[in-house]
Amino acid sequence: QVQLVESGGDLVQAGGSLRLSCAASGSIFSINVMGWYRQAPGNQRELVAAITSGGSTNYADSVKGRFTISRDNAKNTIYLQMNSLKPEDTAVYYCNYRSKLYTNWGQGTQVTVSS
Repeated sequence: QVQLVESGGDLVQAGGSLRLSCAASGSIFSINVMGWYRQAPGNQRELVAAITSGGSTNYADSVKGRFTISRDNAKNTIYLQMNSLKPEDTAVYYCNYRSKLYTNWGQGTQVTVSS
């Protein structure tokens, strides 16, 4: 299996920034997709951003222009730089790993944006 260790969640004021990290370890395939999902109370879990092993990215419309996903393949780590945070961004953020054979989730990290 693949283990995902997340860090970076915090309480910040609107307009502030956070940087989330997710380090993957275990049986990692060279071809994979990693990303960040979030789930607010009462809402479905939604894709925030994803990045392929080749570097292609995809963003939810609500975060495009404010969030940036990146990856360091040598370290098997992805990052989510979150700028201009809004109260609507408040949610538990989950790291996700997908390959041909496996899908794995991190434990989730709480991001709270106060007004």
